[in-house]
Amino acid sequence: MSSLFNDYQPESFFDEVFSQTRKARTHYGAMLDSVGSLTPSEYSARQKAVDAAFLRQGVTFTVYGDDQGTERIFPFDLMPRIIPQREWETVEAGLIQRITALNLFLNDVYHGQKIINDKAVPAELVLSASHYRPEFRGIKVPHGIYIHICGTDLVRDGKGDYYVLEDNGRCPSGASYMLENRNAMKRAFPGLLQSLPVRPVDAYGSMLRETLAHLAPSSVLDPVIVVLTPGIYNSAYFEHCYLAKQMGVPIVEGRDLIIRNDRVFMRTTKGLEQVHVIYRRIDDDFLDPQVFRKDSLLGVPGIINAYRKGNVALANSIGTGVADDKAVYALVPKMIKYYLDQDPILPNVPTHLGVEPKECEYILDNLDKLVVKAVNESGGYGMLMGPHASKKELAEFGERIKKNPRNYIAQPVLQLSRHPVFVDDHFEGRHIDLRPYVLCGDRVRVVPGGLTRVALKKGSLVVNSSQGGGSKDTWVLWDDPLDKPAETSHAA
Repeated sequence: MSSLFNDYQPESFFDEVFSQTRKARTHYGAMLDSVGSLTPSEYSARQKAVDAAFLRQGVTFTVYGDDQGTERIFPFDLMPRIIPQREWETVEAGLIQRITALNLFLNDVYHGQKIINDKAVPAELVLSASHYRPEFRGIKVPHGIYIHICGTDLVRDGKGDYYVLEDNGRCPSGASYMLENRNAMKRAFPGLLQSLPVRPVDAYGSMLRETLAHLAPSSVLDPVIVVLTPGIYNSAYFEHCYLAKQMGVPIVEGRDLIIRNDRVFMRTTKGLEQVHVIYRRIDDDFLDPQVFRKDSLLGVPGIINAYRKGNVALANSIGTGVADDKAVYALVPKMIKYYLDQDPILPNVPTHLGVEPKECEYILDNLDKLVVKAVNESGGYGMLMGPHASKKELAEFGERIKKNPRNYIAQPVLQLSRHPVFVDDHFEGRHIDLRPYVLCGDRVRVVPGGLTRVALKKGSLVVNSSQGGGSKDTWVLWDDPLDKPAETSHAA
């Protein structure tokens, strides 16, 4: 028994480490052996060393509109989340199924719209999505792939069953923190990582580069790839620089690119150099002032014409936002059935659509029991946690829903699974989710693991870093301890 866990209480939640009988799950056995050999002060010293390293390396994120300073160190909890092989195989298969259906849907909705014409999904709901780009109907994209990089958020309920919470198919962030978390664990527990069959994640940079290179025109053998960032004031600027470095490609701003004869060139000290693939971390609205927002100073005038003519590839493609609209998310199980004739391997969280009159009425009658989300917000913004909201907040959200029901969905409050987190000198349970990263190029690949996000505030279900969340390293095992007894001798 580890003294660090003597007072740990799984309570009534699904705990990733301990069962309801307070016995440790088998796949955590070696980890608990290692952590159990440490005193609280030794464990705390390792945590502080990692925090100091993050500070020196500038592993940061930005919170807009925060009066305590915009740039912060990304909070990291040392104790990793561990996923056994067989469990991961189900997650991986579900993610591959999902991105396959989403790309078929996007290709369809920007061409023949067969799924709409067959009334498998409601036309009004899809075509009214604010990120649907009708001007791109009929435009061919490389290999018919729209979402090349996807971060799908998964949660587990009180029984430990996985659910898809949302799909991030525009510019999903967090992969850099996944990589830095693993580096931190190598420094903090070097022997432990070598002794366990943990699948590596450090190939992500090369996998991402291969995915992007696949999009280049077939006549280009050695494509020039760049990362296009909005600049140093963007909340994910650290990540943009980090991923560019991992891939060994330049990072550029809009002012570094210029259009000549519908081709994109990069300004360099040696003159102009043609660019073939752009990993853009700028939303559609700001990408080209000649097509979208005319006041944008972040994009490149004329880049969309170059894209339309096939002279440059963009990842992700234009218009993918329609697929991660939180109302369209509710239709993904129908997409999987329609395009693949399969049942979803990973189910959605039950979702009520504000645009449906009866469901809207249900939402308004049960606001204090539901989680309400604005369909195009992210980062935990535009969300109401009904059970924790004041009467004033409930009333205000009710009015917003009545004025624009298309803009809201509601879901039941899931009691997310919990994981031990080190607090002061002991462990306490905190709610978590998981964002795996899916890459779609010449084949679909899922990075084994992903970013486990943690709601660091006691009792909170909001894991977003902008709302006080942190992260953990995620270890996917090669071996499957599920073939062995389900619990070890460790106990909380």
